[in-house]
Amino acid sequence: MNVKDILSLLNDFAPLHYTEGFDNTGLLVGNPNALTTGVLVTLDTLENIVDEAIQRKCNVIVSFHPIIFSGLKKITGKSYVERVVLKAIKNDINIIAIHTALDNSFQGVNAKICDVLGLENREVLIPKEGTIKKLTTYVPVKDAQKLKNALFSVGAGSIGNYDNCSFSTDGIGTYKGNENSNPVIGERGVVQEETETQLNITFHPHLEAEILKTLHTAHPYEEVAYELTTLNNMNQHIGMGMIGTLSESMNELEFLKFLKKKMKTDCVRHSNLQSKTIKKVAVLGGSGSFAIKNAINKEADAYVTADCKYHDFFSAENNILLADIGHYESEQYTKELLHAYLTKKMPNFAVVLSQINTNPISYF
Repeated sequence: MNVKDILSLLNDFAPLHYTEGFDNTGLLVGNPNALTTGVLVTLDTLENIVDEAIQRKCNVIVSFHPIIFSGLKKITGKSYVERVVLKAIKNDINIIAIHTALDNSFQGVNAKICDVLGLENREVLIPKEGTIKKLTTYVPVKDAQKLKNALFSVGAGSIGNYDNCSFSTDGIGTYKGNENSNPVIGERGVVQEETETQLNITFHPHLEAEILKTLHTAHPYEEVAYELTTLNNMNQHIGMGMIGTLSESMNELEFLKFLKKKMKTDCVRHSNLQSKTIKKVAVLGGSGSFAIKNAINKEADAYVTADCKYHDFFSAENNILLADIGHYESEQYTKELLHAYLTKKMPNFAVVLSQINTNPISYF
């Protein structure tokens, strides 16, 4: 197994296509063709993490946060970022980051928070736009099912948990080969005119290359006519944050104590208490103040996130209990999520969970 195989597995779990534009994910340091000796899973890649990888004979680090976030103009060891990169290169350590691709995954960071808090009836807090595409093509009726099955086999026809394939016979047309084509041959070798049917099928954008490759391979025509469109529909299975319900309602103080215990934090910064019952809870791991209004609009009773500034607490407007549990604390279970996934996919391969706490913040 090489580094690009690890990347492929991660891409199945949280497609890098849905990384936010400001972010930096994928293979940040290393060689995609290098053979993998072992994988160390961590939240952050620091110098001591690289040391841990070396000690535990892992030449791949799968990190949630990217060590290289903005561009590096020099690598002289002056900053902690440069020192990490230098040490990794010197010791042939490959570094992969997944960050907002995992944030946007329905089974990612926020799903894990929901698991820890026991939230039910989950849905994405901010569904991502532009993540549903539609393929329209025409195919002879007798070949339609074969083509559909081929496209289904590479992931088309399903968005989230829903079947979104339509097979339409509107606009039946005809196809007749000419001297430069390879038409379908009927009985006794006579070229026959065939009725076509229109096939409309939806898919996730990150599958586009594979969808088109399969279309051209499985379609009976040499020249395939097709159209791709991006739908305006919000994707209910890709996006930032999640919202769900507690199995039992709590008052605000009970919820804050519950939150502090479950998320293993020494400090919860929160907005004013309003003597409200907490049942519906929105969560967003990491810096999530931008989604306060989304949580309010979804009628959440509480919103759990991190990195809220002074004025963010005013924006709760007494409509919601805003709880800032800390950046590290909100994402601390992420490495366990990644470790469990990779271990399941590679049961006979060395996948190691980092034992180092990389939280840079201490409480007095």
